[in-house]
Amino acid sequence: MAKELSIFVDESGDRGGEARYYLLTLVFHDQANDIMREILAYEKRLSVAGLPNIAFHSEPLLNGHKEYGNLTIEQRKKMLVTFSALVRRLPISYTSFVYRRNEYDDLAKLTARMKRDISNLLYNRLQFFQSFDEVKVYYDNGQDIVKQALDQSICFMLSKGVVERRKTSMTDYTLEQAADYFCTIELAAVKYDANEDGKTYNKFFGGSRDFKKNWLKQARRMSI
Repeated sequence: MAKELSIFVDESGDRGGEARYYLLTLVFHDQANDIMREILAYEKRLSVAGLPNIAFHSEPLLNGHKEYGNLTIEQRKKMLVTFSALVRRLPISYTSFVYRRNEYDDLAKLTARMKRDISNLLYNRLQFFQSFDEVKVYYDNGQDIVKQALDQSICFMLSKGVVERRKTSMTDYTLEQAADYFCTIELAAVKYDANEDGKTYNKFFGGSRDFKKNWLKQARRMSI
């Protein structure tokens, strides 16, 4: 049976350059490790708690927008905690790259840096990545700079016959939602360190000390 690695990609930050930080997160999953049992247990926990089973999306969850608009902040807190518990049980790992937008005066430079960072990651763990017969990259093609960085790094470092890129969306895959979760945690870490956390993060994660002791520590255990 062919060995298959899935890479799910998410980003935080807008292409217009208004966001102070830009984050790129990659989640890795060996398809030999089944995740359906954990997903079903997660859905059961939502049902028992009387919470809706909707695709996890951190920005509207934290701000009470879109599909979370009719939920109370307590319900949204419970949903965040429940999804976090699911992520910790999944056989996955991740990495995040953080970029400060004021260090890149044009998108071409940011794309080049992303390409270099992803290539270095692959090179440093080349034996691991080359142990798979297929590598499938899942991304929604939301931002051209990410698409270009992925194509130019992964396809360059790994055989083009091995890599397959698939367009996806947040509602399609739980692991795409996990990438969104890790992206949010890493962005929160940056903002706590810069004292830019604000009221929303404090409501959901607590102060800087609590966030680092609990949320960040738990996530970083899965970081490569």
